[in-house]
Amino acid sequence: MSQRIADTVTGSSGTCNGYPHTTQQNGVRLIGKEPWWKSAVFYQVYPASFKDSNGDGWGDIPGLISELDYLVNLGVDCVWLSPVFDSPQKDMGYDVSDYQAIYPPYGTVEDVETLTRQCHERGMKLILDLVVNHTSVEHAWFKESRSSKDNPKRDWYIWKPARYDSQGQRLAPTNWRGYFACPTWTWDETTQEYYLHLYASDQPDLNWENDECREAIYQDTMRFWLDKGVDGFRIDTVNKYSKRTEYADAPVTDPRWESQPAPEMWCNGPRIHEFIHEMNRKALAPYGAVSVGELSNMAGPSDVLPYVSAAAQELDMVFEFSMIRLGTGGGFGPKYIYQPYALSRLKSHVAQFQTFIEGTDGWTTVFCENHDNGRAVNRFGNVSTPELWATSAKTLALWQATLTGTLFLYQGQEIGMVNMPRDWGIDEYKDVESQNFHGDAVRSGDKQRLADTMHGLQILGRDHARLPFQWDGQAKNAGFTTSDHPWMRVHDEFPKINVRKQSGDPESVLEFWKKALRLRKQHADVFVFGAFRHLEEQDEKRYVYMKECNVPVAEHGATSTGKKRALVVMNWSEQVQKQVDVLHLLDCGEEQARLLVTTAAAERPGRLGEDLQAWEGRVYVNF
Repeated sequence: MSQRIADTVTGSSGTCNGYPHTTQQNGVRLIGKEPWWKSAVFYQVYPASFKDSNGDGWGDIPGLISELDYLVNLGVDCVWLSPVFDSPQKDMGYDVSDYQAIYPPYGTVEDVETLTRQCHERGMKLILDLVVNHTSVEHAWFKESRSSKDNPKRDWYIWKPARYDSQGQRLAPTNWRGYFACPTWTWDETTQEYYLHLYASDQPDLNWENDECREAIYQDTMRFWLDKGVDGFRIDTVNKYSKRTEYADAPVTDPRWESQPAPEMWCNGPRIHEFIHEMNRKALAPYGAVSVGELSNMAGPSDVLPYVSAAAQELDMVFEFSMIRLGTGGGFGPKYIYQPYALSRLKSHVAQFQTFIEGTDGWTTVFCENHDNGRAVNRFGNVSTPELWATSAKTLALWQATLTGTLFLYQGQEIGMVNMPRDWGIDEYKDVESQNFHGDAVRSGDKQRLADTMHGLQILGRDHARLPFQWDGQAKNAGFTTSDHPWMRVHDEFPKINVRKQSGDPESVLEFWKKALRLRKQHADVFVFGAFRHLEEQDEKRYVYMKECNVPVAEHGATSTGKKRALVVMNWSEQVQKQVDVLHLLDCGEEQARLLVTTAAAERPGRLGEDLQAWEGRVYVNF
C-alpha cells in the first residue's frame, strides 16, 4: 500500500473522506472539522484556451503551469483541469482514446506530473476531468469490441441487433434521441449491429453492467492518475452509467423527429447508486480523493441528495443544472430556442439547491459558469454599456461568493469575459453541439426556427466560454498565443477586457473578485457553511437573502449560542431601487450593523438607507 493511501482515513457512516460533517441546530449548521474541499475555491481551466506556451495556437499544460501564481493571487485552492487525455477531439477531449496518455498539443504525462507538483508546492490541489460514460471510437477497448461478436471486450460496450419494420427496413434498437441533436444508435458494418452513444457517434457508451469493464475503469482511468498524486476528479455525466436494460422505445413527445428525447431511459438508472458507491469504495476513498459529479435531468433535491449523502459514500458533491439551464428550451430538440425567464424563477432554483442540504449530511456547490454554457455576465448580468458590464459582473461575483457550498469559478469569469460578438457567423462556432443544432435548423427549412436557433446560440452556446483567455490588451491574441492561427478566434474586445488592464485597479472586476474571495474565506462560517434564508422571493428587481450561522457568545461568565448574520442586497436591474430595511432584517441596532462590502465605487459608501444604484450589490453584517 502506498504511503499516500495508508495515511488516508477512508469514509464511514456520517463522514466524508474521514472528516465529520457539520451538525445541525435549528436548521443552522454548526461547523466542526470539515474537509478541505468544502471551503475551497475551485478554478476550472479549459486547457485549449488558457495559455499557449509554444506558439502552436493551442493552450497547453506548460502554459497553465506558467500562470499558477496568477491563480494563487486570485485566491484559488484547487485547479480543475478539463480533459487533456489523448483524443481525436471530436468533442474537445470528451472523446478519450487513451486515458494514460496526453493529447500531444497539451503536453505529456510528465507535464501533468509537473503541474501536480507545482500546484502542491503552492498550496493548491489538482483534479482532472474523468470521462467514463463513454470513450472515443478510437479507444483500444472499442476497437476490440467492434472487431467481432465473440471478442472478450464485446460486452464492454452496448451492442444491439437491428429491428425491422413491416417493409423490411432496418430500424435502430430504440427510438432514443441523444444530446447532440442526433439518434443514440449507430450501425456498425463489421459486426452488423448497432452500438449505443448518448452523445456523438464518435463517443460509444461503456457498458457499466460488465464487471471487468468497471474494474478497468477504476484501474486505468482513476488509480493510474491518483498514484501520480492528483487529488481527485470532476466526473462527467456521472448519473448516466446505469441504463434501463429493457431498451424500450420512448414516448413520442416531438412528432417532428423519428428519434425521441429519452433521458428517463439512461439517467439515474436502477444500478446507478451501486455503481457510484463501488467507484468510491474501490478508487476514490482509498486515496482520500475528492469527487464532484455532473448530474443532469434531475427531478429535484430529493433525487440529488442520495448522490451526496456522506453516509451513502458516493460523491462528495455534484453540479446540479436547473439554474444554469435557465433560458434553454430543454436538452434536446428546442434546446437553443431561447426562453426568457423572470428573476423570481432564478431565485427559486438557487434557494432550492441552497437549502436542500439543511438537516442532512449532504453538500452543495456554487457556480454560474462552465465550459458548456454562455458567459454569466451575458446571461445573468447586463452588457449593454461598459459601466453596466462592470457593475453587474461585480454583483454576480458578490452573489457567488456569498452562497453556501463549494465555489467553482470558470476561467475568465473573474475578469468578466463576455460572449462572442453577435456579428460573428456560425463558422466561428466550433463546438459539435452548436454545429449540430444549427444544422438541424437549416435542414428543417424553417427560417424562423433557424433565426431563433442562431439567437439562442448567441446567448447560450458552448463556444462562448471556450474563446481564448484574455491576458493582455496590448499583446498579440490577448497574450494567449503568438501563433497567427489560434484554434479559436480571440474576442474583438480583448483590449478592453483583460488581466493586465484590471490588475491593481481597485475598481476592476478582477480586484473585486479577489476581495470577495478573501471575505468568503475570512467569514467561511456564514458564507460557505451558513444557512440560506430567501427574502423578497417575488421581487423582480431586487435580489435579497440572509446568510446566518450559530456562533458561541460569552455572557456573564457563561457561553451561549448566538446568530451571526449577513444580509445580501442586490439590484438586478438598470433602474435605481429602494433600499430594504436593513436593521429590521438583521434584527439589530444601527450600532451593530455595518457594511461589509459593496460593488459601488469607493466614493459611494452604501449607507443603510441609501438607494441601490443600477446593478449595485451590498452585504451588511451584524458582527
